[in-house]
Amino acid sequence: MSRSSKEKRERVRVQVDRFGKRLIVDETFASFYRPETPATGCVWDALAAPILALAPERRRRVLLLGLGGGSVARLVRALAPEADLVGVELDAEVVRLARAHFGLDDLDLEVRVEDALAVLRGETRRFDLVVEDVFVGRGDAVHKPDWLPHPGLDLAAGLLAPGGLLVSNALDEAPSVAAALNSRFPGLLRIEVDEYDNRIFVAGPATLDARGLRAAVVADPILSDSARILRFRDWRRTGSRTVG
Repeated sequence: MSRSSKEKRERVRVQVDRFGKRLIVDETFASFYRPETPATGCVWDALAAPILALAPERRRRVLLLGLGGGSVARLVRALAPEADLVGVELDAEVVRLARAHFGLDDLDLEVRVEDALAVLRGETRRFDLVVEDVFVGRGDAVHKPDWLPHPGLDLAAGLLAPGGLLVSNALDEAPSVAAALNSRFPGLLRIEVDEYDNRIFVAGPATLDARGLRAAVVADPILSDSARILRFRDWRRTGSRTVG
């Protein structure tokens, strides 16, 4: 075994315990898998939940940037069984482990092992939902690449079908992500997850509503248990309101 191969395997690895399987990438918690349910009980539920703000007939095509082990893809597939899913992941080793350990090939999605920015620049299809979950770096130093929020979120917004939603997962860059989305969309929500620093922004039409999305999550048989850990906030120019 060469040193480079050993380093790569250690950088991307699977941890298994009684709760489920975790994909660890560069010492960050990148995906979670429980065979008995697509729900994760953590951040990925917040990333998938916004699809419930779309009418069922509007859940037709979804683009996932930062596929990882497929935690969001698995939830979206459960919530939108007929949707065309496209997942973009830069790291081929991540995709290999996702296929081997996380049931990625069971999700009937188009997997593209490419740079997300290149996909945004080259894609011509329109999507009802785009989920941006792209980070670089290692451990506590993880951050957005330099093309986010601009031009990445601008390009992603350009791929939305009318009335579509753009979701972005942010950490330290939350203020700049919020500003970028607030300048482009009439509707903007923020979802917080108990015990996590992530801020999930959901941008779309003016009809987007924190109370309505929370009600949809509570009513959904897959995500209802996750409602207790999610906090929804309207984030419009007129102010904000938290719905717990």
